Amino acid sequence: MLKKIDNRLNAEVLYALRAMGHGDTLVIADTNFPSDSIARQTVMGELLRMENLTCAEAAEAVLSLLPLDTFVDDFAGRMEIVGDPASVPPVQAEVQAAIDLAEGRSRPMIGIERFDFYERAKSAYAVIQTGERRFYGCFIFRKGVIPPEA
Repeated sequence: MLKKIDNRLNAEVLYALRAMGHGDTLVIADTNFPSDSIARQTVMGELLRMENLTCAEAAEAVLSLLPLDTFVDDFAGRMEIVGDPASVPPVQAEVQAAIDLAEGRSRPMIGIERFDFYERAKSAYAVIQTGERRFYGCFIFRKGVIPPEA
């Protein structure tokens, strides 16, 4: 255990978060996402796991350390529901609440069409598979910067 580091973050996830640079993306996915095959195409090339957590719990833990990009509109994205892209199911609303809490303000995620999401995920830095069993628990976060102290 380490002080001030969320104990839901394992060593592999901590390594990826630290290694990522400004603009790199991270996928947090549910159990139905093709995580292993997509992860093999990412920068890390291997799947990271947080299997005992929901997507919202994983997002809360990740966002306790990961700054989101403030320079772009696609700082965070959610997989759109096929046939109903504007709908935001509870799993996505919970992750949105985690983003808003981490950011200290409301910043809505963008919607990403399912097959476009898969393509974007392939170029991510890493993929984290959670234990989330609800459908459409798939998200992409873009790493931002930590400004210098004043």
